Amino acid sequence: MSRIIDIDKLTKNYEKNRGVADVSFSVEEGDIFGFLGPNGAGKSTTIRSMLGLIQYESGCVKIFGKDILHEKEAVLSEIGYMPSEAMFYPNMKVKDVIKMAADVRGKDCDEEAQKLCKRLQVDTEKKICELSLGNRKKVSIVCAMQHKPKLFIFDEPTSGLDPLMQAEFFKLIQEYVADGATCMLSTHVLSEVKKYCKHVAIMKEGCLKCVDTVDRITKTSAKRIRMVRDGKQEDFIYKGDLNKLVDEFAGHHIEDILIEEPSLDEIFMHFYEN
Repeated sequence: MSRIIDIDKLTKNYEKNRGVADVSFSVEEGDIFGFLGPNGAGKSTTIRSMLGLIQYESGCVKIFGKDILHEKEAVLSEIGYMPSEAMFYPNMKVKDVIKMAADVRGKDCDEEAQKLCKRLQVDTEKKICELSLGNRKKVSIVCAMQHKPKLFIFDEPTSGLDPLMQAEFFKLIQEYVADGATCMLSTHVLSEVKKYCKHVAIMKEGCLKCVDTVDRITKTSAKRIRMVRDGKQEDFIYKGDLNKLVDEFAGHHIEDILIEEPSLDEIFMHFYEN
């Protein structure tokens, strides 16, 4: 498959706040790519640099094989981007915001917009100022999807959505990807990554810690040990040889022991620990 996104040593510095340094990864066509990290890890800075919304110091960003610095307009015409904060003109009606987003692209998106509004239960007659955070998010999703782009880039899309709308949102993503689109999903919700993504990049403090398939990252030799030894309860993750662990128990009174696979949260958290 061809690479839709190709980033090489992307670096963005801020005077006081942390930016990103030497970030390199690629996203293949047809992937749902998870971009994972806690708040402040550099996810939004990377995305905004990728899209040419902020200027970066060094590195190279190619999307659809085109350099974002030199062919920005052609690249952005095929992208549906949803920022983490959904900001619109507060006194405009929802239907007018959606139409304005389509008009900016010079496309008639009415049929697709109606389908999306129905699926996401968007009230198009309300003004933006009358909407909750979750409903503003839904409007933002419609604006990003209605022109059926080749690439979706979502930055924390499900915050504010109720569980039913979260499920519907991911159904939509899967449908568009099945039709040939690609999706990059920035999130800190581990369950979303596990359930929907093929590959994941993990950010921490402005640096890329890991890029791999979700399956490989979640397959680990680490074990969670829960035990009561010498009257004292212990709970820890063990990554070494279990035979050596058993040797360490010699001379101790073991009242109870449970050895199990660590949770998804625990597997990912070691990337964030100091």
